[in-house]
Amino acid sequence: KEIYSIGLPAMIAQALMSVMTYALNIIFGKIDENVVTAYGLYYKIQQFILFAAFGLRDAITPVVSFNHGMGSRQRVKDGIKYGMFYTLIIMVMGLVVLEIFAAPFSKIFGLSGQTEELCVQAMRIVSLSFIFAGANVAFQGIFQALDSGLESLIISILRQFAFVVPVAYLFSLIAIEDMDMMWLVWLTFLIAEGLSCLVACIFMKRINK
Repeated sequence: KEIYSIGLPAMIAQALMSVMTYALNIIFGKIDENVVTAYGLYYKIQQFILFAAFGLRDAITPVVSFNHGMGSRQRVKDGIKYGMFYTLIIMVMGLVVLEIFAAPFSKIFGLSGQTEELCVQAMRIVSLSFIFAGANVAFQGIFQALDSGLESLIISILRQFAFVVPVAYLFSLIAIEDMDMMWLVWLTFLIAEGLSCLVACIFMKRINK
């Protein structure tokens, strides 16, 4: 029971990534097929950066968990502080790289015309959410380490489904009428990660008490 209380949220979080991608592909397909292609290619590039955050999360979790079990409050705080700090450094670096090299990256895939413009636009707007995304990924690992699997699960659901799919759908209705408003759809990820991070901070404050 204790193993699954921690492991189940992680399993669901992994599954939600596929569910979110599938749902977004349906939504984007109603706007234009080029949007689906652009998002698909951006998603592959994004994963290189997020995988680094996932790796750090998997390093933070056992460190915090071990010291939590030992009852060392200060070491737990240090693990959280430095783990979050290093995660944010990586995400800032990823943000800067995508902002600078968005156009060259899109050309690697041989894109052109509208698809290339959409891919560059996605990289430059969605990458703004990296700071919040990195924090959320770290928080998920921290919550699991502190026996707060439910909080970790809630953050997963919020950032990968509840705050993404409905908002993307509403914004897509605007983009369908006017493709110049496509930037609004990419803004969905910044909104979702930002709101999820706010909820995670509230959870963290409550758990700390």
